[in-house]
Amino acid sequence: MSAVFNFTFVPWFRSVAPYIHLHRGKTFVVGIAGEAIAAGKLPHLAQDLALIQSMGVKIVLVHGFRPQVNEQLAAKGHEAKYSHGMRITDSVALDCAQEAAGQLRYEIEAAFSQGLPNTPMAGSTVRVISGNFITARPVGIVDGVDFKHSGMVRKVDTAGIKRTLDFGAMVLLSPFGFSPTGEAFNLTMEEVATSVAIELQADKLIFLTEIPGIRTSPDQPEGEDNPIDTELPLAAAEKLLASLPNPTQPTDTAFYLQHCVKACKSGVERSHILPFVVDGSLLLEIYVHDGIGTMVIDEKLESLREATADDVGGILQLIEPFEKDGTLVKRDRTEIERDADHYTVIEHDGVIFGCAALYPYPEAKTAEMAALTVSPHSQSQGDGERILKRIEQRARGMGLKSIFVLTTRTMHWFIKRGFAQVDPEWLPEARKRKYNINRKSQVLVKNL
Repeated sequence: MSAVFNFTFVPWFRSVAPYIHLHRGKTFVVGIAGEAIAAGKLPHLAQDLALIQSMGVKIVLVHGFRPQVNEQLAAKGHEAKYSHGMRITDSVALDCAQEAAGQLRYEIEAAFSQGLPNTPMAGSTVRVISGNFITARPVGIVDGVDFKHSGMVRKVDTAGIKRTLDFGAMVLLSPFGFSPTGEAFNLTMEEVATSVAIELQADKLIFLTEIPGIRTSPDQPEGEDNPIDTELPLAAAEKLLASLPNPTQPTDTAFYLQHCVKACKSGVERSHILPFVVDGSLLLEIYVHDGIGTMVIDEKLESLREATADDVGGILQLIEPFEKDGTLVKRDRTEIERDADHYTVIEHDGVIFGCAALYPYPEAKTAEMAALTVSPHSQSQGDGERILKRIEQRARGMGLKSIFVLTTRTMHWFIKRGFAQVDPEWLPEARKRKYNINRKSQVLVKNL
């Protein structure tokens, strides 16, 4: 291997290690749209899922089969019918769904059985177990439309799924459920994945979809000035969802978002919308700081929020030790009281244990993030990153293009999170006038 490869691989692998530790023992429910399999993405997805499982993550995999069922229907000269965003499953469509599910389960199990030398699957042992884990009920008649054999999840056999996961196997679920009388119902992948994630209280619900995620301005065309919003707090996601029309197809903004919101409101801390067209999107989302696609996160308002005047005492108490050892520039109480609305804080049981301030320079389309501090008692738990994400959201909301920091001791932490070092001459004129040459702070910038 070349020296260049060694030089880049070692720091990269070290930067991934905290996420490996963080996710070990966690449960992820992954919903794969049938379109991903139709597009030939299954081999690489299987490799990535096997790799994630090998690092200690418990995986429930739910596959969709929308295009495969439509293909079967077209072969039989039968029209695919939808209403309210769901398939109307007559007897012919039910037969096609059963055929498509059987074929896809065979293909998925085969993909996880690969073990050729010099491939990511070499040496892997992935047991894939399916079963009748879902009890269903009929959708019935809605607004005069009879959905026939289309169903909804009535009950999830969580005990059975957990036993299978504890055995070390990956659970594979098709979008089918059965009534207590043995009648089969065609379900949607999205509802099955969401219901299972909620019942298991999974750590993540992940959808691999046709869309790249949710854009910062969903009603505007895609472009550099309208990027994917990589993190949506639950409150913001609910507000956005309420403003969108009811979805009728998977490419509608609200289609996957509604399931992410439902999951987070029901106890799943994080739910994700990822594009399957990007090779390795699962790995990028789980093991890289900035991720890819959109994550909806349930952050309680009493945990991560903007500061008020009542928080000044807690902020001073938090940052005082770091001012004494020279890590932070000293700020007096009057300054913090004046700028309280610039601060974001993390609070638990009335105690503030993390903060940062955002000082915008609108004329330069940038802002300074200052006084980023996490209590020594709660460091290495990702709170610094949570504050950074919130600061980035606030800056984007102001229409800014970048944020910058001045630091003397923690530049490597920022570089790992997408910041790049620049010359102090880069600073906005108003900030340049306040730059302390004697302190020799490094200037680091992150484009948003």
